[in-house]
Amino acid sequence: MRIYVIGPTHPYRGGISHYNTLLCKHLMNIFDVKLITFKRLYPTCLFPGKNQRDLESREKIEIESEFALDSINPLTWLKMVSEIKREKPDMLILHWWTPFFAPLSFTLSFLTKKLTNTKILFICHNVLPHETRYLDKILTKIALKYSDFYIVHSSEDYNKLNNLIPGSNITRMFLPTYEIFKFERISREDAKRRLNLKKDVILYFGFIREYKGLKILLRSMQAVLEKNDVDLLVVGEFWHDKNIYLEEIDILGIGKNVIIVDKYIPNEEVGLYFSAADVVVLPYISASQSGIIQIAYGFNRPVITTDVGGLPDVVEDGVTGFIVPARNSKALSDSIIRYFDGMYEKRFEENIKNMKNIYSWEKFVDLFGKFLIDRAS
Repeated sequence: MRIYVIGPTHPYRGGISHYNTLLCKHLMNIFDVKLITFKRLYPTCLFPGKNQRDLESREKIEIESEFALDSINPLTWLKMVSEIKREKPDMLILHWWTPFFAPLSFTLSFLTKKLTNTKILFICHNVLPHETRYLDKILTKIALKYSDFYIVHSSEDYNKLNNLIPGSNITRMFLPTYEIFKFERISREDAKRRLNLKKDVILYFGFIREYKGLKILLRSMQAVLEKNDVDLLVVGEFWHDKNIYLEEIDILGIGKNVIIVDKYIPNEEVGLYFSAADVVVLPYISASQSGIIQIAYGFNRPVITTDVGGLPDVVEDGVTGFIVPARNSKALSDSIIRYFDGMYEKRFEENIKNMKNIYSWEKFVDLFGKFLIDRAS
């Protein structure tokens, strides 16, 4: 089977780029796969972070790809349609995560549908943005309308997509565990020593955006620190005004116990922070799913998260972590205190080790490969 895949890969940063690269690496062992990526992903003026490309990682997750598409140049889209028409792949796979790509996605899927017999699959990482605007539903519906099949990774996204495009052929698959960052095995004691941490550690990891609820976690820390002497390690690039959070920390008087690492973490350093953590906390206000949970599981780290989106799909309350109501700093602080006082760490870690094979890339690709064979026939 010949497959064209369109999506970000190295040197672009972030979970979707890692996901796409790993997916194509595995699929290339089974099928004839060509990965098409972007000459330009976002215009610089529209990107909220410091850099779209990973210029720091020494250990790279790379794959052969063709840098052919410009997200704002329709001529590159039409050229790709012409190639698809000429090469006649059996399947075209597109990644969907933001309505910014609606014009590109619509053009590729609509013209491929009209001009070829190639089947079209959208992998929807976020059916709708976390901070949804008025036009987002309209753009998403237009962009995804001409797909034959859809894959989502959470019950939340399944329901959103089914409401947007009733009767569509949607399959929900699990999000695999990110074990790709284990370039170096690091003990917890060694990781804490390298980071100059002496206490129990709560890790918040990833881009800091409003919907990820860092303010809620900060407000929970006052009560946590009354009971437990712990450090909160906030690791990730701020995509929102950093001063708002610094002021909150100052008002709460928790500055001595909050360590902020305001940068994108190179691949080879990700393991250092997760190895140092005693628990990973995701205080999200909204979500579809999160690769952070699967990175945590890759390091056997328990997770405390909120009951939004697909997060409860992968965190089993009282087994691999705790689930708390969103926007509730007291419930969050109570769960963090319960976690440390009840010494749940070893129990949860053993449970994660025993269930990790459920989320393995090998199992996912086997399932994905059978899906493609079935749908292409």
